[in-house]
Amino acid sequence: MNHLNTFLFQFYPYIALSVFVIGSWMRFDHDAYTWRAGSSQMLSGKWMRLGSNWFHVGVIAILAGHFVGLLTPHFVYEHFISSSQKQLLAMVVGGVFGIVCLVGMTILLLRRMFNARVRATGSGRDLLVLVLLYAQLLLGLASIFVSSGHMDGAQMVMLGEWAQHIVTFRGGAAEFMLTAHWIFKAHVTLGLTLFLIFPFTRLVHIWSIPLGYLRRPYQVVRKRQSAVDYARR
Repeated sequence: MNHLNTFLFQFYPYIALSVFVIGSWMRFDHDAYTWRAGSSQMLSGKWMRLGSNWFHVGVIAILAGHFVGLLTPHFVYEHFISSSQKQLLAMVVGGVFGIVCLVGMTILLLRRMFNARVRATGSGRDLLVLVLLYAQLLLGLASIFVSSGHMDGAQMVMLGEWAQHIVTFRGGAAEFMLTAHWIFKAHVTLGLTLFLIFPFTRLVHIWSIPLGYLRRPYQVVRKRQSAVDYARR
């Protein structure tokens, strides 16, 4: 078990992240025409907007919370908020946005499975990604109940130390996961697996964040004129 723990939480993160970055670059370079979200809205708009909006709002908030919560060193926030308070904050915020994401993802998954037009034009990879994301979200929500059994914040600190050791290429990261509850281990492992399969799915559209849209110039729209009005001018 120690060897498996070392592989999953010391070496597997670098394997998954390497495939994530290099695979995404290679797909963009060699298969640019497959780089798309593959939206099914034109096939069936029923429930699409509600499901998509709830899913995206929830998942963006959850990812941002994970990024800040795991990668912010303990000494940065310990003077403002205790570990137990940070854990409680993570449980409440994560729970709220987790439910929002769950509702949206349930709608999208049901569309993918039971809408004949969407199912016929989709692929097995599309369904696989949704199922894995759904399982990952359920694991995350289940971890809230596990965390409620120990509100000292120690487990959150250990998870943060693991993540910070990985991103700073330090050894001994797997030791912080050795005594973690299996829910956290499964959540981390499945999360890394999603990074691993990322370049081979429609998830690559995440890279194409339309930041330029925020800097776009105003669109000039003029009232349509009739031929008579134009002739008078």
